[in-house]
Amino acid sequence: MKALVLAGGSGTRLRPITHTSAKQLVPVANKPVLFYGLEAIAAAGIREIGIVVGDTQAEIEAAVGDGSALGLQVTYIRQHAPLGLAHAVLIARDYLDDDDFVMYLGDNFILGGINGIVDRFVHDRPSAQIMLTRVGDPRQFGVAELDAGGRVIGLEEKPADPKSDLALVGVYLFTSAIHEAVAELKPSWRGELEITDAIQWLIQEGHEVESTVISGYWKDTGNVTDMLEVNRLVLESLDGRVDGRVDGASELIGRVVVEPGAVVERSRIVGPAIIGAGARVLDSYVGPFTSIAADCVVSGSEIEYSIVLPRSSISGVSRIEASLIGHDVEVTPAPNTPRAHRLVLGDHSKVQISS
Repeated sequence: MKALVLAGGSGTRLRPITHTSAKQLVPVANKPVLFYGLEAIAAAGIREIGIVVGDTQAEIEAAVGDGSALGLQVTYIRQHAPLGLAHAVLIARDYLDDDDFVMYLGDNFILGGINGIVDRFVHDRPSAQIMLTRVGDPRQFGVAELDAGGRVIGLEEKPADPKSDLALVGVYLFTSAIHEAVAELKPSWRGELEITDAIQWLIQEGHEVESTVISGYWKDTGNVTDMLEVNRLVLESLDGRVDGRVDGASELIGRVVVEPGAVVERSRIVGPAIIGAGARVLDSYVGPFTSIAADCVVSGSEIEYSIVLPRSSISGVSRIEASLIGHDVEVTPAPNTPRAHRLVLGDHSKVQISS
């Protein structure tokens, strides 16, 4: 079995972070989201992985390399435009050959991995195996309709009037039958080749499509709110350790990870939290569910329930919470006088100001 990992999206919902960084490489607990998926695939015993990449190909390749560090053999497949999940299968046809494969969306996070669903697929070998979860607003997802016996009888992408609250999770397993389905597709109203349409074609042609409704945790980390929530969940599972330096005037409460080369002085850190390699936390408070990445500086500040990417600095700021702060950012207090806000903002930024 092979794997096809999709890492070519533009990440519009995470702008401005994704103007300069691949959305799949935004870190959760100081590890790129993409790596959780790659590790889950490796844990399921799959070694050959094709990664579909787009404009951020160079960045993805620099982070993942040839995959050997994860026990994987990685091949990169260029998608020149984000034309749909089924389009990714179409352009990967030569790589996939006639092998069974798991398709994994690179910005998805699934607690507990995929071992169970892979084992079930290998045993039963339906033409397609999908994972479903109940969601509050199914209009934002691909939606499955099941009959009274739990069999998949219909799929629809982002329907205006959903027939169920069962959304497709970003992991799919296929035999080579999917290639015939993809070849029959025409672009949807979104201008994309939809994988839901391909699976629907399989159903209509009499192929077996199985589903599993998962009760565990799943998130599409495509926006800041979900990214922070996944960061919270991962930090909850960490065991505290101190590999850096913490002075006697500092206090660590709960599960706190201080990575090698990090320095904590005259500060209070309440876990779960992680302080990245080479970072410095001075005269500050770091609250629960916070990830401070490598080589950051937090000085004379308070921060909680946030993600700070590498090499950023926060100095003299009384309170930051529920924030995603990008690479090489400087956060400082505004001058007291004149009373005005001075901003340098990228395209599509969102700013909330307390006047």
